[in-house]
Amino acid sequence: MNIQPLAGIRVIDLTRVLSGPFATMLLADMGADVVKIETPQGDTIRAQGEVVNGLSWYFASCNRNKRSVVLDLRKDEGKAVLARLLEGADVLAENFRPGVLAEMGFTEARLEEINPKLIVASINGYGSTGPYADRPSFDFIAQAMSGFMATTGEKDGAPMRTGAPITDLVAGLYCAFGVVNAIRARELTGRGQRVEAAMVNGMVSMLAYLASEYLSTGRTPERNGNDHAIASPYGLFRAKDGHIAVAPATPEILARFMKELGLADLLDRPDLQTTEQRRAARLELNALVNQRLSIDTQEYWIERLNAAGVPCGKVLSVAEVFEDPQVKAQDMVIEVDHGPRGIVRMVGFPVKLSDTPARLRHPSPELGAHTEEVLAEAGLSKEEIAELRARNCIRGSGR
Repeated sequence: MNIQPLAGIRVIDLTRVLSGPFATMLLADMGADVVKIETPQGDTIRAQGEVVNGLSWYFASCNRNKRSVVLDLRKDEGKAVLARLLEGADVLAENFRPGVLAEMGFTEARLEEINPKLIVASINGYGSTGPYADRPSFDFIAQAMSGFMATTGEKDGAPMRTGAPITDLVAGLYCAFGVVNAIRARELTGRGQRVEAAMVNGMVSMLAYLASEYLSTGRTPERNGNDHAIASPYGLFRAKDGHIAVAPATPEILARFMKELGLADLLDRPDLQTTEQRRAARLELNALVNQRLSIDTQEYWIERLNAAGVPCGKVLSVAEVFEDPQVKAQDMVIEVDHGPRGIVRMVGFPVKLSDTPARLRHPSPELGAHTEEVLAEAGLSKEEIAELRARNCIRGSGR
């Protein structure tokens, strides 16, 4: 089936770098027509990361399925063109600091006047209200200020960030989720609304049981390295030839795990009956588990424990991930033809829909490649487009 869930939805995308482009990529993958508005210099990540044949694979990976329009929004003529584009749009996406869009002349009242059905989706660091609303934020800062960093790392070590820019990606995911909900709400009300996804809020929501434990007890969660904050034994253990991750998350799974290790009798001990008791005995339990696992290989234990219904796996490097047969079977690497720039390999689609799946319709765009096309669709005449080009308000395709 060729139809996609968001076919017919047009997104005017003012976002740049990662959080916003990731959100709009998710919408584009599901069929939305995403028009990426860029400055004459282009999104800064066009020049970041590994550049092959003049193309940043970082840029290519989060701007697929989009069209590019170069528009100078510092000029009144450029703002007037943006207003024309918004008249026929469903969504405006931006990741400026709060207030910047209004400073450009696009206040909530102005946007309402232009298109009352428009959904305005904003990603920012802290939200648009509160004492930190005007602060700039980046992934590293959001990890620090959300509690996420304080709960990550070794028990006696320093707070630790994640390797991936998780707060950008979570904010982008929440933004896309909010947009889809707003589209559905518009079907019920006939009106657009504002969608906001803040990086810090997103990560606070990801604290999960760490937040629950604090809110119920008043105790601040400690860093536990690879040990679980609640369950034990649970974490990274050592087989004969390397580590394996094991997650005995329920009493039933824990019983299976201990049985496979020949340690089932431990669970009969009076001092190991509850989660709290086992957590207090974490060092002893970890030592016993490591002792048993060390008699054989990662492959042996991973096969045996999974067969017994105990979730476990090897700690894979990024290189190993992309060679893993399961990852390949799920098409989590796709190859995209960028014409003269060659084939680009990138991460595939994580959400699988049986009837209306995400799909690649076209690669990431050259800077300004669709400027005239999109402006003509918005009703601008050839003469108007030529005048805008003469005034350096727009630019066509280029590198």
